Amino acid sequence: MPDITGEAIDKICTIEAKNRGMPINVLAPMYAAARKLVGDRPITMVAAEKLKETVGKGDAVLVLTGAGYAPQMPFGESDGPPGAAAIARALYRGLGAVPVYVVEECHGGPVVASSQALGLMVKEHFEDAKDKRLGSTIVYAPKTQADVQKWAQDLLDKYQPKALISAERIGPGKDGILHSATGIPFYDPSSPSATGVIDISAVVTEASKRGILTIGIGDHGNEIGFGAIHDTVVKTMPRGEFLGTTTACDIVLPVMMSNWGCYGIEAALAYLLKKPEIIHTPAQEERMLRHCLDAGGLEAMMCTTDFLVDGLDGETSMAVMQILGNIVRKNLEAPTTGVAH
Repeated sequence: MPDITGEAIDKICTIEAKNRGMPINVLAPMYAAARKLVGDRPITMVAAEKLKETVGKGDAVLVLTGAGYAPQMPFGESDGPPGAAAIARALYRGLGAVPVYVVEECHGGPVVASSQALGLMVKEHFEDAKDKRLGSTIVYAPKTQADVQKWAQDLLDKYQPKALISAERIGPGKDGILHSATGIPFYDPSSPSATGVIDISAVVTEASKRGILTIGIGDHGNEIGFGAIHDTVVKTMPRGEFLGTTTACDIVLPVMMSNWGCYGIEAALAYLLKKPEIIHTPAQEERMLRHCLDAGGLEAMMCTTDFLVDGLDGETSMAVMQILGNIVRKNLEAPTTGVAH
């Protein structure tokens, strides 16, 4: 039964609806490659199972996100922070975990706004979140790239996370440069201005070395995690050789938008725990998206505060939450037979 539910969830999260100016017909081959890595099972359900097996009450889970930079999107975008908040809330309410958001400071506002819009408070001190059960906390990356490696090691030493989830967090290509979904470089590490964008993928590679469960969620192959299917990204994506990240995760989930991937794992976890109430509602989705936009997380296609995510109406994401909620609730109901006609 879990896989029946998972198949339905995966189908919703992997519907492709894009403007022809963006890479199209790319999601199916990347999803197929990622699915092979988990034994040809629904990826959202496998991810939820691993989280349920690995994470317990009081355990820290690192949640990474952050895409988009000045001048177009100085505080990031509306895809990423809402997904990070949703999966963090599900881990908190479903497993008793302590979510630790890990971002660059420029991306902090939309993450905090999204989280608190869902009722998951973001505390300054980890001890308040863990010992007093008051929600989550947030950690900001260093300002300079040279400090990242030691910071990543110290971060893992301090929080001892049982899992790491990366959603719409850009990872470096083979040249060490972060790229957009269309292959435009965000920065050149040899440039004096490189300190404006920080690559925090060292947190993921160090976590993998330590045997910590890592899950990467993205939509175009330039996000952390897709290094696990790098060859497919290169073959599938325009300019994939450049934009495809080399940073891998144990589980990679290619989806229409990263938010939806997080929502899918949220739904799968709700099914496994038999707690459909941990799935956020369409009304909560609207509230969260609007708070994210108001905090500066712009819609990435037009760089606007319009009620959109990746070119799709906000109501589309609200509908996704309605469908995911119905999928879980119906699969948890006691079997009934309909009236013959």
